[in-house]
This record gives sequence, C-alpha cells and structure tokens, in this order.
Amino acid sequence: MDDLHDQTQIRLEKLGKIKELGINPYPWQFQCTHSIDSIRHNATELLEKQEILAIAGRLMAVRGKGKAIFANIQESHQRLQFYVKMDELGADMFDLFNLCDIGDFLGLRGTLMLTKTGELTLRVQHLELLSKAIRPLPVPKVKEQDGQTIVFDQVRDKEFRYRQRYVDLTLNAEVAKVFRQRSQIIQTIRQYLLENDFLEVETPTLQSIYGGANATPFKTHHNALGIDFFMRISNELYLKRLVVGGFERVFEFVKNFRNEGIDRTHNPEFTALEFYQAYADYQDMMVHCETLWEQCALSLHGTTEFESQGHKIDVKAPWKRITMLEGIEQIAGIPFSGMSDDEIKNLLLQNQWALNGEYSRGMAMQVVFEEACEAKLIQPVFVVDYPEESSPLCKKHRTKPGMIERFEAYMCGWEIANAYSELNDPVAQRRLLEQQVERGRAGEQETHPYDEDFVRSMEYGMPPMGGIGFGIDRMVMLLTNQANIRDVILFPTMRPEHS
Repeated sequence: MDDLHDQTQIRLEKLGKIKELGINPYPWQFQCTHSIDSIRHNATELLEKQEILAIAGRLMAVRGKGKAIFANIQESHQRLQFYVKMDELGADMFDLFNLCDIGDFLGLRGTLMLTKTGELTLRVQHLELLSKAIRPLPVPKVKEQDGQTIVFDQVRDKEFRYRQRYVDLTLNAEVAKVFRQRSQIIQTIRQYLLENDFLEVETPTLQSIYGGANATPFKTHHNALGIDFFMRISNELYLKRLVVGGFERVFEFVKNFRNEGIDRTHNPEFTALEFYQAYADYQDMMVHCETLWEQCALSLHGTTEFESQGHKIDVKAPWKRITMLEGIEQIAGIPFSGMSDDEIKNLLLQNQWALNGEYSRGMAMQVVFEEACEAKLIQPVFVVDYPEESSPLCKKHRTKPGMIERFEAYMCGWEIANAYSELNDPVAQRRLLEQQVERGRAGEQETHPYDEDFVRSMEYGMPPMGGIGFGIDRMVMLLTNQANIRDVILFPTMRPEHS
C-alpha cells in the first residue's frame, strides 16, 4: 500500500468514527462574525472586550499533544493560531478535534488572547467540523544525499502546481498574492475606463468568420446549425461595429483563443483588453496606455518603479517614442533606409530571418525590427509608424507615404500593446481585406479572412477612432515579476495527465 493510499485510508476510518458519533462531517453552513484580517486589524479592541468571535477555515498545523493543543487555521490565505483545552472545550468536542487532520475545514468560536510570547491566539470554546479532507495535503520530504539535505517539495513542482492549482493556492501564499494582484490590476483598468466614459460590452466567442488579428484560430462545429465556427482570436471587428451603432467608447476584457505554440509568454487561451474611442487617433491611445500602466503600478506598488524580469522598470508617463525605422537604424545599427531590396533579402538570408509569405520591403522591415530590436527594448517605449503591409485595419500615415498610424508598446523586450488610428474608409477596407485573401492564397499563413458584414457596417458610416489591445497576462507578469505566463493564469492550458 503506497503512502498516499495509506494516509487516505486512515482518514476514511476517522470519517467513519465521526459519523458513528452522530456528527455530520459535511454540514450546510457556519456563521462567521470575523475574518482573520479583521481580527488582526482590531486586535487591541477585541482583546479588551473579550467578545465571542466566530471564524472558519482550514486546519494547517497542530502542535503538542495531550489535553491542551495549539494549532493554526487558515482563511483567505492568512493564518491565526488557536488553542484548544479539553477542560474548556469539553470531552466530546475535544475528541472530535483529535479526529481532525491537516486540511480539514473547521468552525471555531472563542475569545482572543495573547500567549506568553505575544502571539495573537483564539481561545476556542466551541468547535465544529465543516469538511473532512480525505486526501492529505502534500508535505516536504527531506533526503540526505552526499552529505547534503535535499528537500523534495511537491508543491514547488511546477507541473503539479499548474495541474492542481487548488493545492498550490492553499500552500503557497505568495502564489495567491499574485492572483489577488491580477484582480487588482483588472479592477484598476476597469475603473479608469469607466471614469473616462467607456462602456463595458460583451462580444461573441464563437464566430463564423474570425478576424481582428493575424493568428491561427481553433475550429469547432455547431451541430444544430450544421456549420463550423471559429473560437475568437480577437474582438476588434465586433467592437468597431458597436462604434458604428453609436456606442462611441467601448471596452471589453475578453478571452481569446489562438492555435499557436506554448512558451513562457504565450498560452493558447489568454485574456486581452481592447477598447475603442470615436474621434480619437493613435496618439490618444498612447496617452491611455501609459496612464493605465502608471495607475496600475501605483495601485500595486505605490510607485511607478518596480523590479521585473531582472530590470528596474519605471512606467511614469510620458514614455519614449521611436519609429520602427529609427529602432532598426539606432538600436540594431542596420542602415535599412539606404539598403536595396537585394541587400535586405541577403540580410534576411544571412540571419535566417524568415518572412511569412512573399517578399515585400514593408514586411521585411517588420521582421528585421522584431528580430534585431525587440529584445533590447527594456524601459517602456512606443514604437510608432509601421509599414502599411503590417495591417489591413489601420489608417495610412498622414505625412509618411508607405506607413500607417500604428504603434506597439514594448517593455522588458516584450510587446505589451498594439494600437491604430483605425481605418474607417469602407472602399479602402474592402480592397485591403481582399488583398489579405490573395496573400493567403499566395502562401502567407496568418492573414485576415474577408468579412462582408464588417465592411457593410463601415458602409453605413464609421467615425474616425483610435483603438488599442492589451495582453492582460503579460501585463500581470511584468507588474508582479513573474517569469512564466502559467504563473499568472489560474488554470493554464496543459496536456491531459494520462495522454
């Protein structure tokens, strides 16, 4: 019998004894009067008044044996010591406590005291079992090897943690903190947008025509309709339809799905934020972007400076702005503007930088920038003015032929936002989407499909607008200094355990 099975069997036997005592080990409710956080914040007053407190949580540690025992209860990832004594609790309730194990949920009532060492402690007068755990929580195992002590801790194993996040959160308070901070970031963003008169909306996850990004979709089938659908890769085209319909400022936190590789900054299912503002352009989106980052950093850290990915980052506005061409020539030292097409093709070949589809100078420019410059962009920066081949949804630059009014924001070598002065000319939009179809036929793998209804919406009249998309997961990674996207997604995409 293996150790886990043995421990589970012992717990099941205890469960049987509890039921024999006429106790329901899984009752319906328990009325709490306080949280551990509120107890700590009001400790002086509660110690003085000696009122009865009621708290509930998970049993996490037991110290001592006999007729007086100290233990720890955990609630909302905070712990509080409690004290049980047979003379005060009564023999029946004390016997029940001795049938409890680490991981069980308990309801406690009692008064607050300080131990001789000054530790805040609940002196328990009444105890209820709220849930009997029959599977033990993992504990560190220690092994002596070559004169060294090696700790094998299952809850530090990433594979285990990602698959059994519920255990990870129970045992690792620092992990729980990251996800609380993630929620705080999202709420800070939402509050900013609502205060700036943006309307939060919802758009379809299942789309008959995917669009709004260059990505490979997931495909599924609807049985009742007898047609295929695609999982959303972006919500852009739906949000723009809403601007056509008179919602002049809209935003959505959205789950996108892209059938691509998995690495430390990519997960096939990820969270994005997109928002669109009528009568604005990409310059306005820069202000929104840097202000949002600034406010999120202040909310989390109380300052615009923080450590991330081995760098000290400062997101205080305004951020630096460079053009893509300046980046290539100044950061990478490549004299791109003076190079012939043959020289550029040779540069790509020498460095094994692959183009997606047929050669164009604009797409080559983007590839050179991505390969030679991105990793060097550490402090927050807006890279502006992209080649027109890079997107069919963006306005042409008002003063620079061959360019579009697009920017991507970068930090720690990662792209963190993408924004346009949005194209609102329906004739030009139709032509550009048709060209995307032709580029797909020519072998380019990730192009926009043609969306007739989207073009039709533009034909009714679309106001000029600015739009931007954020990767929320990367934003959380940077603000909480996490190196892997799986550490900021509660349940990351993984292979089935036994596949």
